[in-house]
Amino acid sequence: MGYVIAVAGKGGTGKTTVSALIVRLLKEKKCGSILAVDADPNSNLAEALGVTAKETIGSILDRLSANPQEVPPGMGKDSYVEYRVQTAIVEGDGFDLLAMGHPEGAGCYCYVNNVLRNVISKLVKDYDFIVLDNEAGLEHLSRRTTRNADALLIVSDASSVGLKAAQRINQLVKELDIRVKNKFLIVNRSSGGPDKEKVLGTGLEYLGHLPLDGQISEFSLKGAALMDLDDNNACLNALKKIGEKIWHKS
Repeated sequence: MGYVIAVAGKGGTGKTTVSALIVRLLKEKKCGSILAVDADPNSNLAEALGVTAKETIGSILDRLSANPQEVPPGMGKDSYVEYRVQTAIVEGDGFDLLAMGHPEGAGCYCYVNNVLRNVISKLVKDYDFIVLDNEAGLEHLSRRTTRNADALLIVSDASSVGLKAAQRINQLVKELDIRVKNKFLIVNRSSGGPDKEKVLGTGLEYLGHLPLDGQISEFSLKGAALMDLDDNNACLNALKKIGEKIWHKS
């Protein structure tokens, strides 16, 4: 059974960057097969990993909505959709990628989430690690895109607003009875670390902070893949030092 790492946080905290770096570190450590899931409709994880998602769950459903005759005779719609989603998985260098995307048609967003949940529940059997980059905010939790996770990693900045958002995510996980074995907090883009009392108030296990990194900012502006970062990159090495708990299978 695959080990699921779900990454969450408010917008602008760098959760997609952290997700991509986790994929890179798992690959370098040769931890086994990896599936990166871009569960954010804005779909930025593929670019950060240096691959192109030719199809997303959203685009598949749009095509099927416009061409329902594509479903083969004797095959149910759900089975056909799951088959098409399986073929949409992109093979990268040492990892695979599946992107949620967003539907163009009205009224089908909930179905995209349902398909994503069902597909993930089956794919966890085929991979050693699944890194799930969720959309910003609390929507993915309220819609239960993330139902089960071995590790929920909440990424925040050092601001009061960011840490309060992290606290709210933690509370919502409890309220919705989402099954999470371990809940962690990382503070990103911080020069000296956050206020200890505010971190304590989140109720999360604090792993440490990642520095504001000029190279990552430059890569982001250029749309370059974080898989090509220098091995001595400060943010990458900081995550390497504090991240063992995130992907450690107990």
